[in-house]
Amino acid sequence: MTGQFPYPLLDSQQIIEQINRLGQSRSPFLFIVDYKANRGYVIEQDEIDARFVRFRFQERESWIKNQDIKTIRWEIKPMSLADYKPKFDYVVEQICLGNSFLTNLTQPTEVNTNLSLLDLYELGSAKYKLWLNGQFTVLSPETFVRIEGQTISSYPMKGTIDANVEHAEQIILNDPKEKAEHATIVDLIRNDLSLVSSEVAVKRYRYIDKLTTNKQDLLQVSSEISGRLPENYRERLGDILFALLPAGSICGAPKQKTLEIIEHAEGYDRGFYTGICGWFDGENLNSAVMIRFVEQQGDKLIFKSGGGITSRSELIKEYQELNQKVYVPIC
Repeated sequence: MTGQFPYPLLDSQQIIEQINRLGQSRSPFLFIVDYKANRGYVIEQDEIDARFVRFRFQERESWIKNQDIKTIRWEIKPMSLADYKPKFDYVVEQICLGNSFLTNLTQPTEVNTNLSLLDLYELGSAKYKLWLNGQFTVLSPETFVRIEGQTISSYPMKGTIDANVEHAEQIILNDPKEKAEHATIVDLIRNDLSLVSSEVAVKRYRYIDKLTTNKQDLLQVSSEISGRLPENYRERLGDILFALLPAGSICGAPKQKTLEIIEHAEGYDRGFYTGICGWFDGENLNSAVMIRFVEQQGDKLIFKSGGGITSRSELIKEYQELNQKVYVPIC
């Protein structure tokens, strides 16, 4: 696949204006926004070129089954525990000082694989799949927001455990650290939705999803929070989305101070990782948090992952979770 990437990189104001315009005219479009909500793409339906961008949302089955593919090589080069520790310690210190209740700490990991970004996209089985030629592939299980009619809903994911652990579901649901982390994020998302909608309520609290990966099966814990948008919300669709950014589940609480802690602790540029992508069909909107994210950097593939840190977090467990999440969801 050759040719220059044809879509202009827009700044935040340009993205908001484009989304507002297309929402008002009820024209279908794809949108992609980076973690800091500073830049991204808005691509109208008739401009989508499969040589440069592909996406499938709300599909769990891969198009190519295991028996049809080559043996997958997947070797990770994790950062050392010694390098991770000072980042973890800084975050915990800030939490103990009262500057944050929950901070999502992420890091990049180099991956050695025989799969290309496009291979990962085609083979991956995920709720939200996105590929940008020469840039990155997303295989995300996490919804950002869905809008159906006037109902806006968010489904934050917090809490991960190996599904093969004995009594895994009871362990993850009863773990004090995981319970506190999830409660914090649900409260944050509820407050965020209250900025743009009324009648905000938690519809489901801490339910389990099972994810199949190339390494193991995982259980992840989610909740559902919903609110009601005004009748004319499509005219302000861009403003509504940007009022919710960055996504609460990938930064922490309180949001603004926690973003400062993340900037100091992580020491790298998340870029589009933990940003959002979504599709507006002319009536309704479906969007994802861009996690399970593999980025092309020169001749290397970089997988970005992380987890939530609280005052109850343990160094070894958080380091293990960071590396455990470096997987591709291929059944």
